[in-house]
Amino acid sequence: MSRLKVGVVGVGALGRHHARILSQMEAAELVAVAETNPQQGNAVAESCHCAWVPDYRDLFDRIDAVSIVVPTFAHLAVASEFLKRRIPVLVEKPLAGSVEQAQQLVDLAEENETLLQVGHVERFNPATQVAWNACSTPRYIKGERLSPYAFRSTDIGVIHDLMIHDIDLVLDLVRAEVTSVEAFGVSLLGGHEDCVNARLRFENGCIADLVANRVNTAAKRAMDVWSETGCVRVDFGTREVTALRPSEALLYGSSPLEKARQPGADIEQLKKEIFGTWIKETKLTVLPQDALTAELAEFVECVQHKRKPSCSGVEGLAAMRVADMVLDSVARHQWEGHAAGAVGAFPFERQERRRKAA
Repeated sequence: MSRLKVGVVGVGALGRHHARILSQMEAAELVAVAETNPQQGNAVAESCHCAWVPDYRDLFDRIDAVSIVVPTFAHLAVASEFLKRRIPVLVEKPLAGSVEQAQQLVDLAEENETLLQVGHVERFNPATQVAWNACSTPRYIKGERLSPYAFRSTDIGVIHDLMIHDIDLVLDLVRAEVTSVEAFGVSLLGGHEDCVNARLRFENGCIADLVANRVNTAAKRAMDVWSETGCVRVDFGTREVTALRPSEALLYGSSPLEKARQPGADIEQLKKEIFGTWIKETKLTVLPQDALTAELAEFVECVQHKRKPSCSGVEGLAAMRVADMVLDSVARHQWEGHAAGAVGAFPFERQERRRKAA
């Protein structure tokens, strides 16, 4: 099979890595990168041994597929041009700037029978794949995604910047409709929400509590998945997965509580035995894999073999719908318990305006 001719639109902080990886793939040939910044575009093109063009429209007649890594507000305008020409598209998450725009891209892909993949790269984290295989039916999920402020993706808030990763993961794991959302959040630096807590309830009874904060002192990406068989804990950053299961001694023998009630019970020893004797803690093996490389490899393979990607436009749209539910709930949150008080993600700004008006 001949190598797939690909292009990358936008080679900034993330797009340059798309270009680097694609330029090293045996199955792909990176033809050119499109970048409005001449210095950045030329530098990436030179390092990847491909051409640079200032306008993405110059790629139309030169490539078989494209990876789009531009600001979210431009996703619809750029991706739609390629889809209309039946050029397969990988677009970074979130799929678009709004649910309506995301729906337009999904519709365009269907109308033109053209592949549309969304860059929810956390699906390709090897720790994710190991954790998912170890999970039984989830009943409760707790996810935290915290990060220092990166001064990028400033055109969107933390829900579409960070939390949408966990929304997509939870939707993929639970495989049920979200029936309700309760959320609150605040803007710390202005412009958009920066810190959000959300509770998602699913029609099958599962509950997911998600926390996202992009003005945190340290980075953390972790998730606990509880089921009737125990808990699977995954650290997406360190790529460590731990399974916590009740031991045979706990399932079929006397419980530690019964032992603790016995005269002369050694409570301190029982405390030491909780993990090991009563609850079995197993570190699962996670093989090394670069998530972005795996994602781009799937994109190339799906284009070449005409198969559906694991995260198509349909899945990307579903994540955006839930993200919008979270954003709407944040906007409605009444900090003082009534609509006349502080409401939404900018409660302190509103209070300050009211103080000045008075």
